[in-house]
Amino acid sequence: MTSIPYSFEFFPPNTPVGSEKLKTVVRELATVNPEFFSVTYGAGGSTREKTLATVRDIAALGYEAVPHLSCVGSTETGIAEILATYRAQGIRRLVALRGDLPSGTATAGEFRYASELVAFIRRTQGADWFIEVAAYPEYHPQQRYARRDLEHFAAKVKAGADSAITQFFYNPDAYFHFVDEVRALGVTVPIVPGIMPIHNYARIAQFAARDGIEIPRWVALKMEGYMDDTASIRAFGIDVVTRLCERLIAGGAPGIHFYTLNQSALGLEICRRLAAAAA
Repeated sequence: MTSIPYSFEFFPPNTPVGSEKLKTVVRELATVNPEFFSVTYGAGGSTREKTLATVRDIAALGYEAVPHLSCVGSTETGIAEILATYRAQGIRRLVALRGDLPSGTATAGEFRYASELVAFIRRTQGADWFIEVAAYPEYHPQQRYARRDLEHFAAKVKAGADSAITQFFYNPDAYFHFVDEVRALGVTVPIVPGIMPIHNYARIAQFAARDGIEIPRWVALKMEGYMDDTASIRAFGIDVVTRLCERLIAGGAPGIHFYTLNQSALGLEICRRLAAAAA
């Protein structure tokens, strides 16, 4: 098994203490030489300034920082201002998303889909941005029809996306099937699997239920059987996710993107095991 690029995702901390802690996490994860660190963007731009501040912090440490940018509820003028701010910071890579409207907001703004955001960036900014988009191996939770979801993904790529990062999953067959399906539609860009280490099983299960992600029954039953045995949950979770990554790499995945929940320990251990397997 050969080694492949890693990347790690964070959410913007809410406090100065959290920001300092994240800098430590970044330095720890930097020891595995990731390609970049990405930073999420709250519904309707609710973390806009915190996202920018976190991106600046990571860049100041000497690493590539990649901001998320969601468009729903936004105007073209507002998006242009954000892009200009990032351009001034030397940022040329971002994750373009549709995103969610804040609760209580009625209008979707001037963008309905991520494909429109990608097209706007290409039309107004040219080709000097590297644009990542989202992919959903088990299909978008708001989409009733798999074929339509595949077509939406292909539209994002056709609009000018350079690469894609998937929502997290635990079923590798879903990823491989999704890749085969979109390749048949003419999509050729890299599709990097997004992987969520199991920091807290109850929280992960909640995320999975919300987003329509399958946790294999044997994994769920074993996790639930451990009850409050956090050491066993941690050890089993590392084993499950490491084997998942090994299968993805063996199957040709172009990289692994870890959803860190702003923690480093599990990601580092999984990367260490993958490196040992590749040696």
